[in-house]
Amino acid sequence: MSTLEYANVSVRYGHGAGAHLAVQDVDLTVRSGRVHGLVGESGSGKSTLAAAAVGLVRPAAGTIRLDGVDIVGSSASVRATRRRVQMIFQDPFSALDPRMPIGESIAEGMRATGRRPARAERTRRVKELLELVHIDPARAGEPPGAFSGGQCQRVTIARALAAEPDVVIADEITSALDVSVQGVVLNLLRELQAELKLTILFISHNLAVVRYMCDTVSVMRQGRIVESGATESVLSAPSHPYTRELLAAVPVMGERFDWEKAT
Repeated sequence: MSTLEYANVSVRYGHGAGAHLAVQDVDLTVRSGRVHGLVGESGSGKSTLAAAAVGLVRPAAGTIRLDGVDIVGSSASVRATRRRVQMIFQDPFSALDPRMPIGESIAEGMRATGRRPARAERTRRVKELLELVHIDPARAGEPPGAFSGGQCQRVTIARALAAEPDVVIADEITSALDVSVQGVVLNLLRELQAELKLTILFISHNLAVVRYMCDTVSVMRQGRIVESGATESVLSAPSHPYTRELLAAVPVMGERFDWEKAT
């Protein structure tokens, strides 16, 4: 189990007068073995914060540490440490090569460990990972197009686990899925978190899902964290006006939806 820490992190897109500060002075700690939610409206900086932890964007300021070790940079040692943080993306079909059998996609994830196992070992590990996400290993030779969206998302989870991460970042992993299969993926992630003792940063705009999944939560608005705390405390008795706005915008079954109030 490992702890992921952001300290005074800012991320800027573009240069000069057209530059946009997408994340501003963020302090965030995802504690070892916990599931920490990150919520906020689209464009609030959630995915940018996630991308910075896996090296897809580089912070303009601040540090990101895994168990106290800086994981910002491009040196071999930094990359070796950073591979212990793996990301599951929103759209599983975009995340998988449509021409590559799912077994090969999962085996690719194993390269992040730095090891080059023999074919027999790769085959054994792919089988093990597919079983872990409840997909028949006999289908390892099939392409992503042969699977449903929920199944493909389980394949991307298996690929992330192939890298043997200590921290997993789940970025809106059910928002592209049918409601009928969202619960299957969420329950699987909870199962894996408990079994593998993973630390998870769980990004979502769905407050009900965050309440179900997360021990703690941070609320993000316009690139800043405006509120953090135990999930039940924050969502039951929010202290920041923006958090209250998010909660007020959630439709309640049996009540008339007030569009003007929500917008």
